[in-house]
Amino acid sequence: MLEIRFHGRGGQGAVTSAELIATAAIGKGKFAQAFPSFGPERRGAPVVAFCRVDDKKILIRAKVYEPDVVVILDPGLLTLINPVEGLKDNGIIIINTRKSYEEIMDSCHFSCRVGIVNADQIAREELGRVIVNTTMLGAVMKATGLLEVDDIREAMLNRFGPKLGEKNMKALARAYNELTIKE
Repeated sequence: MLEIRFHGRGGQGAVTSAELIATAAIGKGKFAQAFPSFGPERRGAPVVAFCRVDDKKILIRAKVYEPDVVVILDPGLLTLINPVEGLKDNGIIIINTRKSYEEIMDSCHFSCRVGIVNADQIAREELGRVIVNTTMLGAVMKATGLLEVDDIREAMLNRFGPKLGEKNMKALARAYNELTIKE
């Protein structure tokens, strides 16, 4: 089973990201679930969303405490939370950042695999807005091998319509290609 934890801020689309991966995985014949964890938060407050994907029925109905993948939509959260809490030994953290790997490691000292992509820049150039949730899905897909880029197209078009869906697909594909992973 692949378990993913998304950290974002209210309004950034962390919940939508989890839902899109689950929907696309189900479309490929897998079992999946996606759900948020938040209370009375407001736009801009930290939000966590979870996604599980497996080849067999998923019986767990709890938060993801030991993720394989942690996705950081807002790099400002790196100083507010412990993003690698519970991360499995062979796990990866994927960060939306304009910083280099060296700069991230100087401030965070992660002992896991780290993936970085400048999703803000990609979203700005492809979508005209800095909403990075769908952009970051490309990075998740590349890092995990869970889905190919075209596997999520139907879910994306159903969610956003043809025009905005295709723009999001373009941003997703760029993040897929621009993600760098360091061990």
